[in-house]
Amino acid sequence: MGRKARLKPARLASKLTHIRTALGLSQNEMIRKLGLTDELLQSHISGYEHGTGEPSLIVLLRYARLAGVSMEMLVDDEIDLPERLPNQ
Repeated sequence: MGRKARLKPARLASKLTHIRTALGLSQNEMIRKLGLTDELLQSHISGYEHGTGEPSLIVLLRYARLAGVSMEMLVDDEIDLPERLPNQ
């Protein structure tokens, strides 16, 4: 018996990419803005944006706060991010 893969939001990768690009940040700048220079590498951000990596809840919380949106908005595939972010 194998383990089933954990369910992931289908649109999370594109939402995280949208936040970073809307803020005009490179992946390395995003790490600094998140305040996670000791915890994350550029490859982590790349993985999140390509859907091959999954951010921790703390990382998601930092993305949400930086963008001025709720975590629910990030993880709920039925909710779109605003075209212009509140903290943009």
